[in-house]
Amino acid sequence: MRDRFRDLEGPLAVRKKDVVLMATVSSFENLSHPTRSELRQFAELFMPLFQASSDEAKRQAVAALSQCENMPAAVALFIGNQPIEIAAPFLAASKAIADDTLITIARMQGAAHVKAIVSRNSLSPKVIDALVALRQSQPRSTAASAPITESPTVPLSPAPAPAETNEADALQEQRVANEEALRERILSLAGHLGRADEDRLGLRTLTDIQEALLVRFARSREAMHFATALADALSASRWLAERIMLDLSGQQLATTLTSLGMGFLDAVFVLERLYPHLAEQQHNVTRGWMVLDALDPEECHERVEAWRRADRYTYKPEAANAPALQETPNHRFVNQAPAQRDMRILGRRSR
Repeated sequence: MRDRFRDLEGPLAVRKKDVVLMATVSSFENLSHPTRSELRQFAELFMPLFQASSDEAKRQAVAALSQCENMPAAVALFIGNQPIEIAAPFLAASKAIADDTLITIARMQGAAHVKAIVSRNSLSPKVIDALVALRQSQPRSTAASAPITESPTVPLSPAPAPAETNEADALQEQRVANEEALRERILSLAGHLGRADEDRLGLRTLTDIQEALLVRFARSREAMHFATALADALSASRWLAERIMLDLSGQQLATTLTSLGMGFLDAVFVLERLYPHLAEQQHNVTRGWMVLDALDPEECHERVEAWRRADRYTYKPEAANAPALQETPNHRFVNQAPAQRDMRILGRRSR
């Protein structure tokens, strides 16, 4: 009978430790803003209990702690150095791991831990540079271990021959190529790469002729012709082009020119010619320059596309409306001012 109880004593003790571990983790989760004393007490209790618990309890505890906002640095380092099947969710999701802790774990552990770190939603430039440097050092250790495996009995290595020097240069070039490839891969995964300014794939873009016409009409301050060219560039109604130009602050026209991909200097020139107040100097640059420089191209694309969608829902193509316009020349509402008169007023004000 005593022998039977001795056989059960081990599993019961482990199960008891599992219960205590999960109770400790649950109590720590309920602390929204733990103090330094509470963090220190948790670190002192957690590590011994974790080591004495079963693998299943360890996985559950790590999964729960990966959702905590605050974590003692010692506990984070301790969990991160556990086998990858236990530490993976913590390395990939925890917001409580400092950058220095991630770098230390990556240097101490293998490729599986590094892969879990790379899968995080965001990585700081500091961590990215450390991972790239770690990748760069891997071929060097492999090349250093090769002579030992080939001739372990040679006490001293001979002077490098020319062939070995060429091989070392090749390894160096390969190492640099691997570093650049890994850097681009990590940056892509971390979401640090955006659309380049010159990448206009899938976006509405001015042709050379359209851009030249807009600049020419702006130079001569021919507002009516400029509105026609702008409507053609937008593939929209003339009403939308005139409505954009009637914003005397120049903000809407600046948004439109940025969305269409007009060159920055040409867009500044257009704004300053059509809206003379934007040519005033402020902080060594003009107000038109400042208006364009403050715009985000992605936001401009979204806003202009929203204007074009609203324009399509409101106005039909002019060709379809041509017969109706001939039959009913007074088609405008009584209280609506004709667009041509508005544009003439804009032209006079510009002069």
